[in-house]
Amino acid sequence: MPVVDVVNLDGKKVGQVELADTVFGAKVNPHLLHEASRWYQAGLRAGTHKVKEKSEVSGAGRKLWRQKGTGRARVGSIRSPLWRHGGTVHGPRPRDYSYALPKKMVLGALRSALSAKLAEEKLTVVDAWQLETHKTKALRETLDKLNTTKTALLVSAGENQNLTLASRNLEGVTLVAPNVLQPYDLLKHERMIVSKDAAVRLSRSLDPDRTPVAAPHVETIAPAPAAKKEATSAAPRKAAAKKPAAKKTAKSAGKKGKK
Repeated sequence: MPVVDVVNLDGKKVGQVELADTVFGAKVNPHLLHEASRWYQAGLRAGTHKVKEKSEVSGAGRKLWRQKGTGRARVGSIRSPLWRHGGTVHGPRPRDYSYALPKKMVLGALRSALSAKLAEEKLTVVDAWQLETHKTKALRETLDKLNTTKTALLVSAGENQNLTLASRNLEGVTLVAPNVLQPYDLLKHERMIVSKDAAVRLSRSLDPDRTPVAAPHVETIAPAPAAKKEATSAAPRKAAAKKPAAKKTAKSAGKKGKK
């Protein structure tokens, strides 16, 4: 397991940190680095190139001269691709250049790039990015103390307003977060300066041998039994359904007798 010195922003050693051997000590694979860089650059292409075809250029649609009898070559339109200011044949059209790359290849290329930086002694781990001001001049002086000569890739975990404002105006200096780090960024910059928290986070997240975190066991609670409905007697329902018979009156009886 590689052990890297941790320095402060003045370049003085303040401690050490252990990094994962499978992430910062892996075998460098040039093929994976090439494929990951090609995939990343293809995704950055805008693909907005466009030329005008014969039907899109300006010009009338009339026939310039008759088909036969003039001695000249036959022509049907002034917008012909054979003519000056005519349309373009098989020219570029707007398209998307991005394509899918397996996630294992991207992670493998990232491990190779990190291991190459550590093997070439171009990886610096700082204690924390605690800048007192957001001025670009102060960050430039800090990078000079950390032996940064040309280009530098700064990796910081969490939001750091002073570091963001101070680094965005420096040529050749790029600030990224650990979760969006790309192999192309490491190959493009000469030196990588990473905070201690970001280095530990990269070691944990990119380690292929790490044990997955098990979800906590939750006991299932049985549902409460349904309440039993009280049984009602059928006698009162039948009694209520039957209507009492109407009593015969004396008048109705007399009418029946007369009939």
